[in-house]
Amino acid sequence: MTPWTDRRRRPLEDLRISVIDKCNFRCRYCMPEEAFRHHQFLKRDELLSFDEIERFVRIIAPHGVKKVRLTGGEPLLRANLDELIRRLRAVTTIETIGLTTNGVYLERMAKALKQAGLDRVNVSLDALSAETFGMMNGRGTSPETVLRGIDEAKRQGLEVKVNMVVRKGWNDHEVAPMAAYFKERNITLRYIEFMDVGTANEWNVEHVVSSESILGVLRQQNGLLEPLAPEALGEVAKRYRYDDGAEVGFISSVSQPFCGTCTRGRLSSDGKWYTCLFAEEGTDIRELLRSGASDDLIAMTLKMVWEVRDDRYSEERSRNGNRTRNRIEMSYIGG
Repeated sequence: MTPWTDRRRRPLEDLRISVIDKCNFRCRYCMPEEAFRHHQFLKRDELLSFDEIERFVRIIAPHGVKKVRLTGGEPLLRANLDELIRRLRAVTTIETIGLTTNGVYLERMAKALKQAGLDRVNVSLDALSAETFGMMNGRGTSPETVLRGIDEAKRQGLEVKVNMVVRKGWNDHEVAPMAAYFKERNITLRYIEFMDVGTANEWNVEHVVSSESILGVLRQQNGLLEPLAPEALGEVAKRYRYDDGAEVGFISSVSQPFCGTCTRGRLSSDGKWYTCLFAEEGTDIRELLRSGASDDLIAMTLKMVWEVRDDRYSEERSRNGNRTRNRIEMSYIGG
């Protein structure tokens, strides 16, 4: 089948699926405690079932989707997630299945996830200091718990990358220690600029530590880093290689937007179809899945939404500053 493309000729290749909106962390840049203390999370019957998620993937996969990533909330809070991975692994056109997690449950679940067919895992870890990490995650959780999960994922043969959101005044002093720790272990660390996803994290551009300034810190510590060419269209991280072969990446949505090559579609845990991480509203696919709509009708709906897609929020933000907009929260749509 001919891959779908949007108004800017961007193909749909990557699918992000949020399986749950709950999380066991209250990260200050995503789900700050004060904003989510009385939040009403989705009820069980409001979440898409595994049957519905599998059907959705089977409908959309032939139209260009090569990669699926499961997100949340915290996806490992969704019971029997390995069963969903097993089902998605059976969709022959999907090349890779990934998972984004805070890593708390990874130590005990990595083996089952790998056996089910998971290929890679991105683990969020914002500091090695127990004090800083506990402050960042809002629960006082130790980084040792996450580090053990990373080690176990590696032992099980999963490809592991670590994501660090850097916010000025909170954890920017951890940039160099994190680089040294993961370089020594040959695990790719990716620095993520603090982004204005949602409206709860009190984002301000003054709190952003640019990728360029982080790269400067790493060059002082390690000398020359070799820039690497993108491996595929839609690759969001700019990659560099140390002289020992280890890699580091930078996701620079604020200072160097990459809207022009974005190939990601997003399905929320309650079945809404979004074409941008910074979207205001989505298209209700759950209603179609539960009302007896045919696969062809669902495919036509998804295609129509993608083909009129013209999102470029980060580029517009860079030109116009912080725009007032009722953006959906990252915990709802997944990163």
